[in-house]
Amino acid sequence: MTQIFNSYIEYLSRTDKKVNGVSKQFAERHPDYEKQNATNEGCWNCSDCSDCSDCSRCSDCSRCSDCSDCSDCSRCSRCSDCSDCSDCSDCSRCSDCSGCSRCSDLKNAAPIEQSDGNGFPEIPVIQDIHQKVYEAASVPPTALNMDTWHTCDTTHCRAGWVTFLAGKLGKELEQTTNTPFAAMQIYKASSPIRVSPVRFYETNEIALADMKRCADEEKALNETK
Repeated sequence: MTQIFNSYIEYLSRTDKKVNGVSKQFAERHPDYEKQNATNEGCWNCSDCSDCSDCSRCSDCSRCSDCSDCSDCSRCSRCSDCSDCSDCSDCSRCSDCSGCSRCSDLKNAAPIEQSDGNGFPEIPVIQDIHQKVYEAASVPPTALNMDTWHTCDTTHCRAGWVTFLAGKLGKELEQTTNTPFAAMQIYKASSPIRVSPVRFYETNEIALADMKRCADEEKALNETK
């Protein structure tokens, strides 16, 4: 069964955890949301998926579990905390994967840990990251420019604001890797509210609206603690 919820917080508080949930906005974009989730259990804002469970914001996946922001994946099982993957299949017991593509038959996979001796920068944590990014990016008239990572110290894109607000550690991580990768890692370390990297390439208006959504969700989560 799939129901419309007023917020993600309300969805998390549902009594029957097998019930799927969608937001009002998602339901407007996908009028057949019930059909699209007919065989799913405990999924949030997923579309055209089948036999999946405990996933969020996925599309065109089948028989996956506990994934987020994935697309066209199939037969993944017992994976946890994976996000932004596509075209993966037959993986099992993977964890903390991000941005993977066309992986298959992996078992017990996870990102390679970097030791201090390799010089890989520490991933910084920004407290209340979604509220701080939205506050910084929403200052009129030019605080947000989604056309480039950084324009100046007072104007950045979404990913640019994340690395900028992370200070020295954020700059080091960005210089060692790249802006979107650094922003994704900082988001992931700072909040359970996931942000897909495709969000880094949206228009100012759409990006700002999603930043506000995340900030509101984060504020609501903090109030329940």
